Amino acid sequence: MLTMQDIKGHYIFTDEDAELLKSLQPLAEANKERMSSEFYDFLLEIPDTAEFLKDDQLLQHQHIIQQEWFVSLFSGIYDNSYYHTLQRIGQAHVRIGLNPHFVNAAMNVVRRFLIELLQETFPVLSDRRKYRNAVEKIIDINLDIISASYQQEELKKVFLSHRLESKLIMAAERFTYGLNLILVLALVGVSLSVVGLFVWDIVHIFRGNVEKGILGALGTLLIIWMMIELMDNEIKTLKGGSFNILVFIGVIIVALIREILISTLRHDALETQIFLAGTLLILGIVYYLVAKSQHERTR
Repeated sequence: MLTMQDIKGHYIFTDEDAELLKSLQPLAEANKERMSSEFYDFLLEIPDTAEFLKDDQLLQHQHIIQQEWFVSLFSGIYDNSYYHTLQRIGQAHVRIGLNPHFVNAAMNVVRRFLIELLQETFPVLSDRRKYRNAVEKIIDINLDIISASYQQEELKKVFLSHRLESKLIMAAERFTYGLNLILVLALVGVSLSVVGLFVWDIVHIFRGNVEKGILGALGTLLIIWMMIELMDNEIKTLKGGSFNILVFIGVIIVALIREILISTLRHDALETQIFLAGTLLILGIVYYLVAKSQHERTR
């Protein structure tokens, strides 16, 4: 964090500058009311800033504060205490919601007033120049610190917002991760059930119903194969991989193929078999379109 000493060094603000400004304090004291009057006349002409100055009592109070700040420009003492005072001024402007643009514009009124005051007071160019350089530096330092306090207050708001968003995102990610774990466990359970179904199909073969057993076992093997793919996809998702919807569509297609095989063996009604075949066709089209879309995105 910058100190007042750092800031003065960056602006090449010397002890000589401080002494020159201190020598101008009587002049500032004599003209503080005129300065304050011009300052607030300027702000009252702007609708955006006039909104903050509707109350006459508040306006009178602000005149006093502004005059004190104006005279403090020429105190000759510019330490960390002075730095913190300027920070509080900036923070006060942030709290009332004043746009920093108007702080810069108002500071320009002060700068112009002082330049004209120096021209009136010091007719010799060389004298006026050294005073003007010191005045320009202290105004720039004031504007720098006040503007920086704006940025710090805004960063605090952003930081708090960012922390809240981060916590919400982290909570959502953990919740999603937990759901994926539950899904993997569910898939394990379903896979075991499918293995049991495969064993049951084999039993049909030994009972003499060879055709039904073989076709059922083939269909079940296809489902087991797709379940392996499905679990592999979920494991990749848990490890941070992308979700592949094609695997889920494939499982449905394989299950439907098995159902069509069994339906043929049961000699189900023609309408039922047509319905199953039509559903399979639709799923095949969906699978093709999704696969094509994924391929185009990866190109």
